Amino acid sequence: MKAEGRTTPPYPKKRRDIGIGAKPLPGAEVILDGTRKLLDDKWTYWQGPRFRSALPIKWQVVQDPVDGGTCVQTDDPAAAGGLYGAADIVTKRAYRDFRLHIEFWIAKPGGNSGVYLQNRYEIQICDGDRTTHGLGAVINEQPAPYHAYHGLGKWNAYDIVFRAARFVGGKLVEKARTTIYLNGQKAHSDVPINQVWGGADSGVDGGNDGGRGITDTPQGLKLQCEGHDVRYRNAWIKELNLDKTGTDF
Repeated sequence: MKAEGRTTPPYPKKRRDIGIGAKPLPGAEVILDGTRKLLDDKWTYWQGPRFRSALPIKWQVVQDPVDGGTCVQTDDPAAAGGLYGAADIVTKRAYRDFRLHIEFWIAKPGGNSGVYLQNRYEIQICDGDRTTHGLGAVINEQPAPYHAYHGLGKWNAYDIVFRAARFVGGKLVEKARTTIYLNGQKAHSDVPINQVWGGADSGVDGGNDGGRGITDTPQGLKLQCEGHDVRYRNAWIKELNLDKTGTDF
């Protein structure tokens, strides 16, 4: 029974722009929709030092195992055995500051992939690992928000705001920063990203000064193929101009 003179406070509304099924924001570009056409139109291989595949992209368009329709599978024989860098795909378009939404599905324990912001900074996709090398981690720097993971055989979603490193006269003056939600729960709040990890085979600038030699160049979004069945759908990105340092949203 409601006390006299009181009103029940409204429950906060669930945000529609984050989490599974989030629709593209106005002005956003859809970069994966589960079709072969968009995969070929928007993406190509990253031809890094370890590249072993060849166009057309060998990743497969397969049935969505949960909701019907189709999704994109990280299936390229060149990456068999975990040969990272052999068959990663990257957007043809480069981005500086942006807001990203992407959904992923892992088939088996340990399945490994990753979302690379600016083809530099990996946000890990790895079942079963709760460390700074685990799912949702800003790799080797921020811990995995494993409590928010939906688990194997279920769709998960990253929502990310990324602010690129800033330079003056060619010198790095501000590190890249990011805020990340996993499945609608805030995982990392405006954290700096210190370097590229994994060496030259991992991403752009990975071979510069041990990954600390970041250059002043926008780069594409990259998805890693490491010989595991990981699938992607509903990916969109919106370019931003983050003059201020904060990435919170």
